[in-house]
Amino acid sequence: MGIKQVTMAVLAAATLFLAGVHPAQADEFTTQDLELWQNQYQAAVKKGRQVFTDPGLGTNGVVCAQCHPNAANTHPETYPKFQKQLGKVATMAEMINFCIMNPLEGKPLALDDPRMIAIQAYITEERRGVPLAPGKH
Repeated sequence: MGIKQVTMAVLAAATLFLAGVHPAQADEFTTQDLELWQNQYQAAVKKGRQVFTDPGLGTNGVVCAQCHPNAANTHPETYPKFQKQLGKVATMAEMINFCIMNPLEGKPLALDDPRMIAIQAYITEERRGVPLAPGKH
């Protein structure tokens, strides 16, 4: 950047500053923002609990909660990790789809499917406060 360009940038910034226009910081959230986001998250958790107990997720009447009541033994804090059933390092979403396709005999969910997001929110919420431990078995 040449001296003329630097000078113009400084003058533009000074003009905006003097006019009372300050760039927003990425961490400047309003109380309303935080409340809205928390409410949306809790709605996803609630939906996840519903999906976790929905026999329509599969084709044989089995639900996630039969093997994992209250998301027990799901350990979201350990993903990604090597998953023996898949033969590779996998994400939690991949393991959720494994369970949907196998024990539940259903179709896998797309990663951006609202049900997939809700299941992950529910499972993670149930383990709130547990330290992250990626790769742990």
